[in-house]
Amino acid sequence: MAAANHGPRGRRGPGLAPGERLSKGIVKRILKDVLSFFPARLPIVMGLIMISSLISSIPSVFQQKVIAVIESSYKSGDWAGVSGEIIRLVLTLVVLYAISLTATIIFNQMMATITQGTLKKMREKLFDRMETLPVRFFDQRQVGDTMSLYTNDIDALRQMISQSFPQMLNTFIMIITVICIMLYYSVYMTAVVLAGVALMFVITRFVGGGSAKFFFKQQQAIGKAEGYIQETISGAKVVKVFCHEKECREEFEELNRDLFDVASRANKYANILGPILNNMGNILYVIVGIAGGFFVSTKVDNIGIGGLPFSIALVIPFLGMTRMFCGQIGQISMQINAVVAGLAGCERIYRVMDELPEEDEGYVHLVNVKEENGELVETDEKTNIWAWKHPHKEDGTVTYTPLRGDIVLDTVDFSYDGKKQVLFDISLYAKPGQKVAFVGSTGAGKTTVTNLLNRFYDIADGKIRYDGININKILKPDLRHAVGVVLQDTNLFTGTVMENIRYGRLDATDEECISAAKLAGAHDFISHLPKGYETVIAGNAANLSQGQRQLLSIARVAVADPPVMILDEATSSIDTRTEQIVQRGMDALMKGRTTFVIAHRLSTVKNSDVIIVLDHGRIIERGDHDELIAAKGQYYRLYTGAFELE
Repeated sequence: MAAANHGPRGRRGPGLAPGERLSKGIVKRILKDVLSFFPARLPIVMGLIMISSLISSIPSVFQQKVIAVIESSYKSGDWAGVSGEIIRLVLTLVVLYAISLTATIIFNQMMATITQGTLKKMREKLFDRMETLPVRFFDQRQVGDTMSLYTNDIDALRQMISQSFPQMLNTFIMIITVICIMLYYSVYMTAVVLAGVALMFVITRFVGGGSAKFFFKQQQAIGKAEGYIQETISGAKVVKVFCHEKECREEFEELNRDLFDVASRANKYANILGPILNNMGNILYVIVGIAGGFFVSTKVDNIGIGGLPFSIALVIPFLGMTRMFCGQIGQISMQINAVVAGLAGCERIYRVMDELPEEDEGYVHLVNVKEENGELVETDEKTNIWAWKHPHKEDGTVTYTPLRGDIVLDTVDFSYDGKKQVLFDISLYAKPGQKVAFVGSTGAGKTTVTNLLNRFYDIADGKIRYDGININKILKPDLRHAVGVVLQDTNLFTGTVMENIRYGRLDATDEECISAAKLAGAHDFISHLPKGYETVIAGNAANLSQGQRQLLSIARVAVADPPVMILDEATSSIDTRTEQIVQRGMDALMKGRTTFVIAHRLSTVKNSDVIIVLDHGRIIERGDHDELIAAKGQYYRLYTGAFELE
């Protein structure tokens, strides 16, 4: 992976294209998921938020009553019962506030569980979905952008669920409650407040809409930047070998600048909204005060559900409600950026969850069998004798075909994208125990052919048969258990050496794993590790050489003991001396197995039973080494022109 070519310019992950909008039902879908995760707790939390919000909305009612008591006593001159009435009102308010405080504490504690529980289940759902996706999905996306789903997008969801949704629900309830109280007191005063609030909503919509668009782009830019960082760190040695530090830095700076631009514009919109609304709230506060004073001084007949006349006892609480009303709208503006970022993150997550899983219409199983009276019988015993269990839909019968490793490709055509064909009329067969080699230049279609054998991709036309059974009829997990693959690029996982070998077959014993390592030629170097087979490796075993990692990869396939093996340039990263050791183990491993070998080193090709020469997706030659040399065709030129094919 050359540094100059691994930048993500022009590539997208599973996020949204520029200009795309959030799905209309995204909020409904999130709430539906949260409710399905916590069907009992979420309604309780919403009920507690409602209680807290309602109580927080009524101080103005008590304020009006206290002022009314004082005003009435002032006019009548009777102050005898004033203090008792005020104390009763204050104590009632204290009790209500205590209830509100208790409700707030409880729902905040419950929200912590709901939030973290939702994130846990969303990560599980996302990971479970990714486990079902075809290889095509991962081939077309950056690793870093995919990882961003589990970090940035999930974190944006956390903030939205834990803070924004409760705050917005609280705000909505308080606004509705305050409007009802206002209408109870005065329709005229309410009209003045709502006229000012309508203008505030127009500004919120205008500014918030711009903020939403750029927060949306910000999530995409974060995914691209993280994807580039991941690729650059993974290819750090390549970057340094080719002295591409400057180019990488410039490309990252461009990505970072794009992120800076959209993030700055998003936050610019979000940050100016708060001050604008606060100042408009102050102006509205003054306007309401002036309007109230005018109505009182001119003795305008008040219209309200409560039938109260205009007075100081009505205007002063109205000012408090106006301040509360504007404050709640300000709270909405403060949550816009978190909500939009969370919704954008959710959209990216749901896009992946909505990806179609890998199709598997197979119904032929791989089962353990034993022989009784000359017939194969399925058994739960571990006999290590396998057969294909083939239910026949036509007559309802079941047949058992022994697992042998007989592979046939019959006039196979294939295209990765459905447009450009990469394989043309490929026909070949491999009998059990045969070694078939593919040679040809890069891009000839060697790896593509082997990818079709285990159905990483499905063919466009033709048939592939395994032991006489069309592989489309075989369940993919069963098919892949019967095909072992050793790739050029090794992937080892954090854990002990023994665990990495056992990855090929989880029920393998320690003795079987050690035997597999010996067969692959890995036992010697493993024995010299600090703790032998119990040595913990991490970071894709960066402390081991490429050859040692490849030996472990070969041992992993050896312990799986499949009848068909695919060796995709399996020894390309091993030095000549190590290759001789590995080759002996590989020869023992390949004995009795059908093996497909892709290799640039002709030393691993020469002793093959059949050599297939591919060129631009077509078979141009086939035969054993001596036959192809005698034919003096493409293979002859490759063999005599250079030891390496590239």
